[in-house]
Amino acid sequence: MTGIELIFKEREEQLTKHNRSVENDVIENGDQELIMGVKALLNDDGLLFPNKWDITICNKMINKTYVEKLVIAGALIAAEIDRIQYIKANNPCQDVQIN
Repeated sequence: MTGIELIFKEREEQLTKHNRSVENDVIENGDQELIMGVKALLNDDGLLFPNKWDITICNKMINKTYVEKLVIAGALIAAEIDRIQYIKANNPCQDVQIN
């Protein structure tokens, strides 16, 4: 599978297998929290995960292979894009600030 296919599959699993949704991410993940997860994965630093994320799941992700971490990171980036697009679509006057 290509990288984009792997990321697509991972994003699909986030939405179906793990019962995530864009609405969940808007409510449960504030600005930069999904990106903090990406940084934690790519830096092999479990301390960078958002404090409210489940530590068991974070440890499971951090112990994956490098390629698996890249795939998860790509899907988390897609989730962040979805979160921002959802906020903009539902609050057209709100400018989503990214630091």
